[in-house]
Amino acid sequence: MSVQQSTESGESGGTEGRPTTGPGGTGPGGDQPAAGQEAAAESAKTPETGAKPARRKRPFWQELPILLVIALLLSLGIKTFFVQAFSIPSGSMENTLQIGDRVLVDKFTPWFGAEPERGEVVVFHDPGGWLEETAPKNDGFMGGVQKVLSTVGLMPSADEKDLIKRVIAVGGDTVECNAGSPVKVNGVALDEPYLFPGATPCDNDPVGTVTVPEGKLWVMGDHRNNSRDSRPHHNLTGDGFVPVDDVVGRAFVVAWPISNWSTLPVPDTFDEVPSHAAGTLPEQAPPAPAALALAGVVPIALWRRRRSRRRTG
Repeated sequence: MSVQQSTESGESGGTEGRPTTGPGGTGPGGDQPAAGQEAAAESAKTPETGAKPARRKRPFWQELPILLVIALLLSLGIKTFFVQAFSIPSGSMENTLQIGDRVLVDKFTPWFGAEPERGEVVVFHDPGGWLEETAPKNDGFMGGVQKVLSTVGLMPSADEKDLIKRVIAVGGDTVECNAGSPVKVNGVALDEPYLFPGATPCDNDPVGTVTVPEGKLWVMGDHRNNSRDSRPHHNLTGDGFVPVDDVVGRAFVVAWPISNWSTLPVPDTFDEVPSHAAGTLPEQAPPAPAALALAGVVPIALWRRRRSRRRTG
């Protein structure tokens, strides 16, 4: 940076008005700038180069609370919109699920309109009266810790009234559940290898023939002799159906303990079930407007072609 000062005489050959330096300067007395000018030059370079002073790094103990808050917010978001863990409290789904297993439930696909399908293992809210009222557990310090961690999805909830069963039939299906016979859906007998060894398909709670209303599900436990599912509730109230809106999501994997890790696919037997009751034909859709227009245009085109041939002849 150059510094200029005007001279009183205006003569270009004089030295009056020019900055002079002593020994060590840039003038006649030396080759190096003075200390004051060097500092001024350095301070003047900072805005021009855009250099920023180095940021002071925070100690770990100050960053730890921020990291914990971010982790909790992410966990809460994942639990709310994507995946939630649930603990298996009873043996109604043995041997597919054991008491104490932790399953992961997909809550993401229902946001896009996906509905439960036959054969899926689903978690759903109590439709009303399926769970007996029990005294709350773990009311002490550990109960409070579990309640906080379950809120953000780090632990399964201990007091939510949710159940887990297998979907056997969906809205519009006909279910036949008779003693001494396999379960039939739309006239097709189900081969159920997932049943608990020694359990019968319907012997302990036969319901006869039931048609599932639209928007509802018919669910059963894999341990039929130890499961209060759609069958006993249908015998008691004539209902026993689970509203689709009460479904939390599909359980797709057993995540804990590691020794029980497994996926929960849909059994192949449900691929053989037709989408309508056996012996009935699906409703035919009315002809599309384009098909109707085509059906009307073709005869007219043929008639005009035949007429033009006659004129030519």
